[in-house]
Amino acid sequence: VQRRDQIEHALRVELREGTGLELHFQPIIGSRGAVTGLEGLLRWHHPTLGQVPPAEVIPIAEECGVIDELGHVVFRDACRMARRFPDLSIAVNVSPLQFRAPRFAATLHAILEAQGVTPSQIELEITEGLFIEHGTLCGTTIQELRRDGFRIVLDDFGTGYSSLSCLRKFPVDKIKLDPSFIDTAARDQSVAIIRAAVTLGHAMDLEVVAEGISSSEEEQIALQAGCDGLQGHLLTPAM
Repeated sequence: VQRRDQIEHALRVELREGTGLELHFQPIIGSRGAVTGLEGLLRWHHPTLGQVPPAEVIPIAEECGVIDELGHVVFRDACRMARRFPDLSIAVNVSPLQFRAPRFAATLHAILEAQGVTPSQIELEITEGLFIEHGTLCGTTIQELRRDGFRIVLDDFGTGYSSLSCLRKFPVDKIKLDPSFIDTAARDQSVAIIRAAVTLGHAMDLEVVAEGISSSEEEQIALQAGCDGLQGHLLTPAM
């Protein structure tokens, strides 16, 4: 409880003063070896609390009502990177609570306009839990965002029972396969399963990325299965 309260207080100070919170960017590597995009990952090293991981920061930000403010900081940093690398897609993770904020799409547009970035360069990563918990509202907001030009990415695909249902009901542009898809101890089975997911994605005109690649064998499995892109510490860490 004490650490949680300390993090909340420190987070409010950081958001007010604009120091400490930053994005590190992890490249997404295409099947031919070129960098095709970057994912912004929140990093926070506090002078007294030390490294505070996103798994701690995000829930506290949601509980204490500053997730929208934190999301704006993340989105602005992502837009600055997009301006530096106009040929790359820039992805950010979006909390379910951000989708419930009034004028969410309009706020993103205002930040984009201020940074001189087009929506088509930005990917918004969401988990299928967002669809499950906020069905109709989520679908309406996603449709609005896609009409505006943003790309929607379904993250951690395959971790929940509703993955296929999500793809049928809600329009997305890319799916990122959960690392659990790849089992190096059962290589042939992993290739077959991932290839089936890739075939499904391509049939729906979706890009398919394998994330969490941490060994050369995992890389080869993903490539053999036909993934469009790879992401993980083996290829390059967030920096």
